[in-house]
Amino acid sequence: MGAIALFGIAWAMTPIPDTTQKQATAQGSVIYYRDGKTVLARQGVDRRNVELAKVPEHVREAVIAAENRSFYQDSGVSVKGTSRALWSTLTGQQLQGGSTITQQLVRNYYSGLSQERTVTRKFKEIMISIKVDQSKSKDWVLEQYLNTIYFGRGANGIQAAAQAYFGKDVDKLTVAEGAYLAAVIQQPSRFADPKGDDLTAAQERWRAVVAAMGETGALDAGQVAAQRFPKLKTPKKPFVLKGQAQYMLDQVTAELNRRGYSDEDINGGGLRIVTTFDKKLMDAAERAVKEAVPEATPKKVRTGLAAVDPATGEVVAFYGGDPRRSDYDNAFSAKVPAGSTFKPYTLAAALDNGFDLSTRVNGNSPMRVASDPDHPIPNDSGRSYGQIDLVSATQNSVNTAFVDLGQKVGLDKVAATVEAAGIPGEQLQKHEAAAAFPLGVASVSAVQNASGFSTFANGGTHMEAHVVKSVKDADGTKNVIKPVATKVVSEQAAADTTYAMQQVVRYGTGTAARLYDRPVAGKTGTTDDSVSVWFNGFTPQLAVAVDMFRDDNATVTIPGYGVQFGGQLPAQIWRAFMTEAMAGKPVVDFPEPSGFGYGSDYSTPDQEQSVPDEQPTREPDDWGSPEPEFTEPPSTDPTVTQAPEVNQVPDESGPPTEGPGGPPTLGPDDQSSGRSLDD
Repeated sequence: MGAIALFGIAWAMTPIPDTTQKQATAQGSVIYYRDGKTVLARQGVDRRNVELAKVPEHVREAVIAAENRSFYQDSGVSVKGTSRALWSTLTGQQLQGGSTITQQLVRNYYSGLSQERTVTRKFKEIMISIKVDQSKSKDWVLEQYLNTIYFGRGANGIQAAAQAYFGKDVDKLTVAEGAYLAAVIQQPSRFADPKGDDLTAAQERWRAVVAAMGETGALDAGQVAAQRFPKLKTPKKPFVLKGQAQYMLDQVTAELNRRGYSDEDINGGGLRIVTTFDKKLMDAAERAVKEAVPEATPKKVRTGLAAVDPATGEVVAFYGGDPRRSDYDNAFSAKVPAGSTFKPYTLAAALDNGFDLSTRVNGNSPMRVASDPDHPIPNDSGRSYGQIDLVSATQNSVNTAFVDLGQKVGLDKVAATVEAAGIPGEQLQKHEAAAAFPLGVASVSAVQNASGFSTFANGGTHMEAHVVKSVKDADGTKNVIKPVATKVVSEQAAADTTYAMQQVVRYGTGTAARLYDRPVAGKTGTTDDSVSVWFNGFTPQLAVAVDMFRDDNATVTIPGYGVQFGGQLPAQIWRAFMTEAMAGKPVVDFPEPSGFGYGSDYSTPDQEQSVPDEQPTREPDDWGSPEPEFTEPPSTDPTVTQAPEVNQVPDESGPPTEGPGGPPTLGPDDQSSGRSLDD
């Protein structure tokens, strides 16, 4: 009576745990390129749960024959096997087998059961196993068991095992293959890739399983005799990220976190993640950089490239550098002064606020801003252009013209346009009141700048830059990412901004980026002392930014090529990538600018005038462009432009700054001055 009472107390005090072991149910996630088929990376546990109905009858019978022949008849425990195991534990001998499928499931599935070989743990396992047998169906137990058990080769569950050993889904397994997987359960490490004595042992174990299937009636004598040892697939090497894959995975993980997916979801939630990355374009980006950048380039020189689909905001390709050299990438993480690539944002803000391309601004050099008369702003080589229209100002990248324009339209409006185009406000706040703000003293990443210019290609609407297309969870529910759309400027303002940038590529500082089969709009950028150099441009279908900089903030100088400017190597890299990216794509024209063909007074260059070759050490300001039409004589004294009160442009110098736990942020704090070269 006492034993019965004790058993009753133990029974009452041992409930079925209400939680499962994370490792027992975790399903790893697979991350794909944008085609949804090509695997980019695998994360977490290799498991893919399947319903019992999808497991062939002969595979189930093989597991039952190998592990627990009385499975469908017993009460969840084996009295004989459990007694033997308890005696072995009490006498200090090695714990023997004898656990049923239900007991194995309980031990590996539920939380609160350790793997220690103690009488207490074994007794608790028995109690829970009996209760599970009473409360759950046998099919439920077998399904959880088949999805939980470890099969070796890193495969958890029968579906992952079928792929790991035979390269097929579980429902395609033959009788012989199913018998081998059942045989593996006993010694997964030994039988994962058996050779020599291990192979002999594996074959013996497999024959024993097949024979057991004959004894249980799963196979008849003829079927048993017909089985042949299956050919095992060569084990896959551990999944290793190569090339830009680690940078891709970092960005995908970061975006998933921002969208509410935890690291636990990613590593154990069985997600199927389709990214925006195009494998062919990723390869093209790497080729464009490596083939254009000379081998003698100093290691401190970095190159970043980013390509964004204007219509969707998808980052389809990028080049982030060599992952073996740095744990941060050059396309997403590194932020460097934007230089004159910021001027189109100022132009767009003006065109959206009552100005037009025929508006004339002061292009004389130097220019003194009333709020900061002690720091005159020059044009490159001190050249004065007089009163020039906005097309000529953009084509020739006239610093003073854009400072004047920024004062006229209001720097707050310029900053609002830049931020709406995808550049985070916190990167602008320090500089947006400075007269030189339109000249690109703020720092941006290649992805941010490509995304910003994609606004112009998309009719003035910015689509949120993103790297994840869709996420499907383990239950099959699909979440398609819907990027935020922001109207930045009107369609006409975007079209007119684009027209001005087309002249940069046709006749200005960006001729090295010409694509001879289709129209291109773009802008070069070179900061003071060539601390960072850019080419940022687009076709109607794709916006791409290329930047070069040094991780010590020194001048970008390439042996044999000299000091770099935006219209040199960055433009050449851009052209090499876009030539490949746009191959076979339809030629799409940009929208016509305001007044096109109706007597516009834009100072469009002579279409027949030739463009001289680019000089190897200096980027010319006015390739193929006519002399500016001065409406007044160039001034020899600094021009003063009246403006609202603005902060002084600081003398910004010093080493790269580094945030807590992050890569260096190369920015205007690292320049010798806060001004952009007139490139």
